[in-house]
Amino acid sequence: MAGRSSAEEILKSQKVLGSFEYSPKPSIRGYTGEILRVDISEPSFRIVPVTEKMKEIFTGGKGFDLWMMWQEVTSETRWDSPENPICIAAGPLGGTTSFAGAGKSIVTTISPTTGSVVDSNVGGHFGPLLKFSGFDCLVVTGKRRDDTVVMIDGIKGMVLVLESPLLSVDSHLVAEEIAEMYSEDDDDKRHISTVSAGTGSDHAWIGCLNFSWWDWRRRTMRLKQAGRGGTGTVFRGKGLKVLVVKAPRTRPVWTIGQVREATGEVSNG
Repeated sequence: MAGRSSAEEILKSQKVLGSFEYSPKPSIRGYTGEILRVDISEPSFRIVPVTEKMKEIFTGGKGFDLWMMWQEVTSETRWDSPENPICIAAGPLGGTTSFAGAGKSIVTTISPTTGSVVDSNVGGHFGPLLKFSGFDCLVVTGKRRDDTVVMIDGIKGMVLVLESPLLSVDSHLVAEEIAEMYSEDDDDKRHISTVSAGTGSDHAWIGCLNFSWWDWRRRTMRLKQAGRGGTGTVFRGKGLKVLVVKAPRTRPVWTIGQVREATGEVSNG
């Protein structure tokens, strides 16, 4: 598309506003035991430990999201308040491919449409890749200008808050740009996922969030929507362009030929 910057140009234009090093914990019995909290205003970073009581009462996914929300908001918090968090989590089965729906995530925030807490279920691969990168849940709070990026690198053990003026806003563009910027090759793109809202959410109360995943059959990034309650409107109101996670190469690489052979669609002979 004419006028778009290249991956190299975007990377060169980015400015690091804050960074945080961590040691990624493996998922044991469905939990890494750590939640990442990022306040983009300062920016600041904090790891919140997952207790046994949290596991027993809240389990994960929506439960962890709601528990973390309760720690952030007050009776005065509104949807556009800096302290209104965006919480994203996968449950203890997140990323377990033996179970249908295990790739899903839950988003919670205070909704601009109702003024109360809303949760939205979404596909894509962000939740599982977040867990593979060492975190059971992500909490993003605060506000900045419109160019803000939060990058979680589970390989390097690094979280960055970036200013990225040349990066696209609209989800179908930013997902492709991020995949190109941070992948070594096409197969590596399956280990990258983004959350974004696009310019449509700048002009609507019920803007949605788009969670990306690499479709290895079509060789392109595709999107799933958290469409309830205006989560995308809250996201853009914070000045966020995109959340990014890059996980270690823990997922097997398949080709269409291998799938057909495994399912008996083609002969081994």
